Amino acid sequence: MEKPRIGVVGGGSWATAIAKMLTENNGHINWFMRNIESIKAFKVLKHNPRYLCGVDFDIDKISFSDDLDWVIMNSDVIVFAIPSAFLQNVVTPRLQVSLKDKIIVSAIKGMIPDENLLIGEFFHQKYEVPLGQIVIISGPCHAEEIALERLSYLTFSSENLRVARTVAQLFECFYVKTTISDDIYGAEYAAVLKNVFAIASGICHGLRYGDNFQAVLVANAIQEMERFVNAVHPIQRDIKFSAYLGDLLVTAYSQFSRNRTFGTMIGKGYSVKSAQMEMLMVAEGYFGVKGIHEINQQYKVHMPITEAVYNILYERISPTMEIRLLTDELR
Repeated sequence: MEKPRIGVVGGGSWATAIAKMLTENNGHINWFMRNIESIKAFKVLKHNPRYLCGVDFDIDKISFSDDLDWVIMNSDVIVFAIPSAFLQNVVTPRLQVSLKDKIIVSAIKGMIPDENLLIGEFFHQKYEVPLGQIVIISGPCHAEEIALERLSYLTFSSENLRVARTVAQLFECFYVKTTISDDIYGAEYAAVLKNVFAIASGICHGLRYGDNFQAVLVANAIQEMERFVNAVHPIQRDIKFSAYLGDLLVTAYSQFSRNRTFGTMIGKGYSVKSAQMEMLMVAEGYFGVKGIHEINQQYKVHMPITEAVYNILYERISPTMEIRLLTDELR
C-alpha cells in the first residue's frame, strides 16, 4: 500500500500521542473526536485542550471531524484509541459504512465489558474485518513519554506480518522503534493482564508494601500471565519479550501508569467509585479483571493475583485482608 490514508479515532492522551507520531512521520491524518468543542479548541490552540497540552501540532496536517463515517471512508488504516468500556458506545450508533476493506489498528489495552471480547475479536465478529487486516499495538509505551520524545518501543501484532510491517512503518521515527509479531491473541491478553497486575502493584503500594515485595509480586505476575496466555492461545512465544514483560514492568512501576495510580488509591482506602471519579482517565484494568476472571472459569488457570484484584474490586473484600492472603501464594 503506497502512502495509506490514516484515520485516528479517540481524543484522549494515547490517541494524542499516536497522532503526534503519525503526523510527524507521515504527514496528514483524519482525526475523529466526539466532542465538537474540543475540536474547535484544538484548532485555535494547536494542541489538545485536555490531554498532553505540551504537544503542539501542525493543524494543516489534520482533518478533524465528529463524523465517524467520514473518517472511515477517507482512511485506509484506522487506529482506534478509545477506552474499551466506551468503544461500543462510540462505534455502534455512529458507524454506517463497512470496515471490511480497511486495516484496523487497535491501540486499546482492554476488553469489551460483559461480552469479554478482545478488541480484535470485536472488529472481526461484529464488523467482519478479516483477522489478517487487524493489527494490535503493544508497549511498553506511555503517552506522556511519547510527548517528551523519550525513546520508546512498540510491537505490532497481526496474523498477516506484511500488514503488521506496513502499519509499524507508519509509526517509526527517531524516538520510536518498532517490531512485529504474529501473536495477536497473546499480545491482547497480555495487555489486559498487565493492567490488572498494575492495579495489584498499586494496591500494595497504597498498603505500604515495599520494593522487595513489589519485585516478588511482578515476578509472580509474569508467570501468571504466561500460564494464562498459554492456556487460552497455546503457541510458541517468549514471555520475556518487551510486548509482554516490558509492558508489564512499565505499567506496574511507572509514575504515568493510571492503573497503578488507581490501585494505589484503592490501597489507601478509596472506594472504587470515588477513585474512578477522582481520576481524569480510565483504568482499563478495572474492567479487564472481571473479563479475565469470567474467562478463567473455563480454563481454571491458577491466577492468585488476578483473583485478589477481582475480590477487592468486585467482591469488596478488604485490600488489607486480601493482600495478606495473597502473600502466602507468592514465591
